[in-house]
Amino acid sequence: MQILDEKEIKSKLEELEGWEYKDDAIHTSFQFENFKEAFSVMVRIAFEAEAQQHHPQWTNVYNELEISLSTHDAGGVTHKDFKLARSIEDIVDAGE
Repeated sequence: MQILDEKEIKSKLEELEGWEYKDDAIHTSFQFENFKEAFSVMVRIAFEAEAQQHHPQWTNVYNELEISLSTHDAGGVTHKDFKLARSIEDIVDAGE
């Protein structure tokens, strides 16, 4: 899998609201009503990540979820990261 250059990454980020590129990964965060909603979304993301065989680095504190995506095997951001990011956006949007 080929890593994307910074210009390609920034171009693709224009399609994803609230995501940013830093430290060789794309990042976002979400806030939910409570822990139960945050965890429910995390479970749905986990099933999708497993289906794509691409797993996020994330943290959860109460109602906040922070996500970072990078293709570690490739050493940077690839198309796999953007595919999962779009899936994450769809999952979060479906829950609202």
